[in-house]
Amino acid sequence: MWTAADMNGDVCYYSLASFVTTYMEDEAEKLMHDGLSKNFIDYEEYPQSAEIQNRCVNMIGKLFHAPTHEEEEHSIGTSTVGSSEAIMLATLAMKKKWANERKAAGKPFDKPNLVMNAAVQVCWEKAARYFDVEERFVYCTQDRYVIDPVQAVDLVDENTIGICAILGTTYTGEYEDVKAINDLLVGKGLETPIHVDAASGGFVAPFVKPDLEWDFRLPRVVSINVSGHKYGLVYPGVGWIVWRSPEYLPKELVFNINYLGADQASFTLNFSKGASQVIGQYYQMIRLGKRGYRNIMTNLTRISDYFSTVLSKRLGFIIMSKGGGRSFVTYCWASSSVC
Repeated sequence: MWTAADMNGDVCYYSLASFVTTYMEDEAEKLMHDGLSKNFIDYEEYPQSAEIQNRCVNMIGKLFHAPTHEEEEHSIGTSTVGSSEAIMLATLAMKKKWANERKAAGKPFDKPNLVMNAAVQVCWEKAARYFDVEERFVYCTQDRYVIDPVQAVDLVDENTIGICAILGTTYTGEYEDVKAINDLLVGKGLETPIHVDAASGGFVAPFVKPDLEWDFRLPRVVSINVSGHKYGLVYPGVGWIVWRSPEYLPKELVFNINYLGADQASFTLNFSKGASQVIGQYYQMIRLGKRGYRNIMTNLTRISDYFSTVLSKRLGFIIMSKGGGRSFVTYCWASSSVC
């Protein structure tokens, strides 16, 4: 008989490089186990799964300060199998909305581009190539590993479908200055939308840096993704995407189906999946609440700050990441080519 350790030769608790959750309470595991055989997409048979998803989307929307709308009783969003799928959906939504506006104005719509940090996670490059969008990169420098807001906005033209801003970059965990990008766009009178890739920081910043403006408080931010299986504290894989309002999710991307017995809307790339991860996310949100998440994330950031201090002052490493609300550490030797 094979065990999880036999399959890998290692222990799951060593999974540090991808920032995934490796521990959940026994009660959560039991609930998730009970959901393994339930096809989440079958709303007719498992209506509570859909209700649980909607509640999670609403809670995440409120966490990210999503505007409330009289015509909508809930936030606009969905669960995904991870942030990669969420980013694919965000790219499609921005591209389709841009194309619709270009068509209505009688202008060409065959050369869309997307502005992003050259150090984005590979899913952004996949999205651009899969959906025929030109990648416009802002390159890092020896002392800057995040996007430069001025350079990013300077790359914008009439064919730009959006700007990607990262809350917790893959390599250093830094928060890109979403507010600066937003303010530059507003100052120039540009309506270019911003998508915030908050895969790593979306469940951290709201609790340890609540005054940091990076979310829907900024008028140019139209969509946000976050990974539930990172700091959302759920086993992989589950992600979430929330849109500012229905207008940023073009109707052409929403499919209405009824062959599972009930009328339902679908706007994900994936179709069938187990209900376990969505159930796990709901458990953590209800079980921990804001106070619980705040305590955990505060503890994590304190540990990372302490770790940075030890690496720097006692062991002589150069710290590439910045503390103050970030939950992981990147470092290198002073003599290495990276530093």
